[in-house]
Amino acid sequence: MSHNLPRRQFLSLSAAAALAGGLPARLAAFAADQPQTKSCIVLWMSGGPSHLDTFDLKPDAPSNVRGEFKPIDTSVAGIQISEHFPKLALQMEHAAVLRGMRTVESDHQLATYHVHTGYQNRAGGAAFPSLGSIVSHELGKADFPLPSFVCIGRGPRHATRSGFLGPDHQPLDVADPDRGTDNLEPLVSPAEFARQFDLVRRFDASFQDTYRSASALAHTSALERAVRLMNADQKRAFDLELESDAVRERYGRGSFGQGCLMARRLVETGVRFVEVAMGDGVGWDTHRDNFPRTKSLSQEVDVGMSALLEDLHRTGRLDTTLVVWMGEFGRSPQITSGAGRNHWARAWSAVLAGGGIRGGQVIGRTDRTASEVVDRPIGVTDFLATLCAVLGIDYKRQNRVPGVDRPVPIVDTTKKINLLTELL
Repeated sequence: MSHNLPRRQFLSLSAAAALAGGLPARLAAFAADQPQTKSCIVLWMSGGPSHLDTFDLKPDAPSNVRGEFKPIDTSVAGIQISEHFPKLALQMEHAAVLRGMRTVESDHQLATYHVHTGYQNRAGGAAFPSLGSIVSHELGKADFPLPSFVCIGRGPRHATRSGFLGPDHQPLDVADPDRGTDNLEPLVSPAEFARQFDLVRRFDASFQDTYRSASALAHTSALERAVRLMNADQKRAFDLELESDAVRERYGRGSFGQGCLMARRLVETGVRFVEVAMGDGVGWDTHRDNFPRTKSLSQEVDVGMSALLEDLHRTGRLDTTLVVWMGEFGRSPQITSGAGRNHWARAWSAVLAGGGIRGGQVIGRTDRTASEVVDRPIGVTDFLATLCAVLGIDYKRQNRVPGVDRPVPIVDTTKKINLLTELL
């Protein structure tokens, strides 16, 4: 479903909403200055990266807190990050570091679901859509042959589904970017394939008319989307062999770097939301050996993320592409006996870049040991509402949930929401 508006009409509605109290005036002004439709790339750090060892170092903290890494200067005076992000440090004018993230879930699955959907996962509750599915629903085009939402890597599938928005907004999962979308070519002639597909569609339609089954509807949607992709010229975006060896090396040959390259190709083609997962298995869950593992993961992120930002900036697409680096929470200030750090949701960091935001700044501040947020706390609903605002989505808009009498807003507006207006 598409909710795109002509730019002039969109600006008029934004201004009217601001005057009516529906949107802050600053948000309306931000919307008026932005391109009409945007894309988003989430770089998902599975396991929860240590904020103290990435973007919120505390060199003056006690030795059992500060860790092994040194802070380095960036291209923006006064902002320092880990020494293992030297390439990213050179692009800090495009980025904002959110050091005030403060959330409520310390379990991996619950926290991952919460920050993806904006709602806590409770037994018997609705299956809420992830941000990617929301973007597909709000910004995707029904006639676009590629899925509007793609997940690359072995990410958190329990948290990236479309929930009550239905099968049309499920992500396409690409487990290995090197392999892309295998088996897209039919094994029979085009005419024979078309004949067989038409036959299957007629059988499916008859079954659906008889049983009105949600699972049958999901099957039909998946089949039609697959065939549309098979017949699309845009499927070339999944083929990294079309890139030169030099470009692929610049992104890093690991799964994360190649995922960043594929994400760039997809948003260039028109895909609205891509999530690139890093850290399948243990990943950033550094209960032991935090420092060698965080160093290795940070260096891999530095290569892939910096190449992504460089290329988006060079082609003029960075203003229309919001890049988000985040995990489900941070790590504990105290270093464990196994030289690790435990789960920590009370204070952690995320990074935003592009999308028309005001880069070159830090939002939020933690205390001397990065244990607590002491200035500008950012909750899940604050964070997701701000992402929606940057992307041009009305986070207060309500969706109808099948079998539920009440409408459900895109972001949980029962919570007090403080937009990060510093970004807008």
